[in-house]
Amino acid sequence: MDEFWPVPDALAYLAGRWRVARAVRDLSSGEEGEFTGVTVFERSAGAGLVHRESGTFVWRGAARPAERTLRFLPGAGPGSAEVRFADGRPFHDLDLTSGRCVADHPCAADLYRGEFTVRDAHRWRTVWRVGGPAKDLLLVTDYTRDGADGD
Repeated sequence: MDEFWPVPDALAYLAGRWRVARAVRDLSSGEEGEFTGVTVFERSAGAGLVHRESGTFVWRGAARPAERTLRFLPGAGPGSAEVRFADGRPFHDLDLTSGRCVADHPCAADLYRGEFTVRDAHRWRTVWRVGGPAKDLLLVTDYTRDGADGD
């Protein structure tokens, strides 16, 4: 995708309920899985948004419930955010001002490299490439605003 949709206010853009479809591929084994569910970005009691994701993860033929919580705090400017784990540890910075952002997160000896692309007012995507001695994964997640028309 060569064109991106600039986001002047990242937290306002993300707020609300999104349908989630994630493809997970282990590049070393070739195994594939998928996650389907919802992500809700709600205003937190303090500043920013609380991101709650829940759904079903299917891996090796077994389906199980999965969930995670992140915090999106105001960043250096309105188009940006500081993304943190539920316990407050830093995850990565996010700047959607241009509609595209690349972020890194070192995790032990592995490196998570994420690319975030905003397609329009109702659709965005993340692509995480995870590489290192413990992991060799590709995670592609499409988010569609709940209630949005179109494909």
